[in-house]
Amino acid sequence: MRIRALVAVIGLLFAACAAQAWAVTQVKSMRLWRAPDNTRLVFDLSGPVQHSVFTLTAPDRLVIDINGASLAAPLNVATANTPITSVRTAQRTPTDLRVVVDLKKAVTPKSFVLPPNQQYGNRLVVDLYDQPADAAEASAPTPPAGIATAPAIPVSPANPGLKLPAAPSGKRDIIVAVDAGHGGEDPGASGSRGQHEKDITLQIAREVQRQINQEKGFRAELTRSGDYFIPLRGRTEIARKKGADLFVSIHADAAPSSAAFGASVFALSDRGATSETARWLADTENRSDLIGGAGNVSLDDKDRMLAGVLLDLSMTATLTSSLNVGQKVLSNIGRVTSLHKGRVEQAGFMVLKSPDIPSILVETGFISNANEASKLQSPEHQQALARSIRAGVKVFFEQNPPPGTYIAWLRDEGKLASSAREHSVHPGETLAMLAVRYDVPVETLRSANGLKNDELKVGQMLTIPPATTLAAQQ
Repeated sequence: MRIRALVAVIGLLFAACAAQAWAVTQVKSMRLWRAPDNTRLVFDLSGPVQHSVFTLTAPDRLVIDINGASLAAPLNVATANTPITSVRTAQRTPTDLRVVVDLKKAVTPKSFVLPPNQQYGNRLVVDLYDQPADAAEASAPTPPAGIATAPAIPVSPANPGLKLPAAPSGKRDIIVAVDAGHGGEDPGASGSRGQHEKDITLQIAREVQRQINQEKGFRAELTRSGDYFIPLRGRTEIARKKGADLFVSIHADAAPSSAAFGASVFALSDRGATSETARWLADTENRSDLIGGAGNVSLDDKDRMLAGVLLDLSMTATLTSSLNVGQKVLSNIGRVTSLHKGRVEQAGFMVLKSPDIPSILVETGFISNANEASKLQSPEHQQALARSIRAGVKVFFEQNPPPGTYIAWLRDEGKLASSAREHSVHPGETLAMLAVRYDVPVETLRSANGLKNDELKVGQMLTIPPATTLAAQQ
């Protein structure tokens, strides 16, 4: 009897210790991120938890029960531009915390837990998806501090006072999806002075969008316009929905050695392309998508072998185009900053795996290098990088314009006289001299190269627009 009693007591002690150990998990803080169609809540935890989520109506509320946790500090977040009016908490038992989110309107919740990573510990993530009608009316998220909003661009690059004329009826713009890497609770790489990759990539992406939108016949669309998280596959899905002809993902590299430096451009590897083709074939929804590279052929009514052939052809053409545009962008970037590698590299990046859209990833420099991190934060350097990307994209599409676009129409009509030329400044040359030599107005040269004045440096590379650019726009 004594032995049984002792075993029972020991069992109770173990149970009590286990309960106490489970109860030590604390909810340390809550962070909030607003995206165009959802609001993400992230609870930072000191350990793992179990949870459940449900909604209530009249009024609309979301209830989050976090089992095995207690509140370490009040949950204070700004709820402007979100469907949330307030957040309340109650400790139902010493080991059960209830969080009540008061809502302005109904939402669809989705929740999951995340294990620790290099930046964060355990987390509970709750995504509140807007109803379809609300998402359509949602305003653009407010950029985080330090990220400037790109100004509206109502003028042409050749003449700041000249409005861009409308393209001929039925001639569409070439659409470039510009993807700012990371975002929200995913800061990406960090610099020694607290710089975050997610902020720098958004700044550069906005500038790339601004400059591309100055080019008649081109339109740039951002995959994210603020500081929020988008899954990797979600980024290419956004590009596809926007009808993108090219996907450009902007990143800033990091390395264990702070001495690493230089920009890079990546395209998908052949091995990555092969595995992605197989994944698409296995996915019935993807199989029914329209594959632009295969001439807008639906795969829904094709047998598996034919579908595989069409996808392989599409992927091969897309990879060739990706390498082509990537090399043009890399060559231009090499004129404004050091290169990490002199050729387009290939890797299996998830964000590049889109069979129907040529895709490149631009590593603008190493944020882990103090000197490059400082440059990457500089508006002047960001503008120079954006000019390089814009120039490479423009040259590629002038040589390979998609059918039905304004640029293709210009080429077919013989009005695309010549692509922009380049000139390396020699001693004694002035902007006025070059304007006369190339028959281009000084203000056009200044605008095309983003010059604030007429000062030139020996060895500086200048973009020389075609002499007929201004006349064509008039």
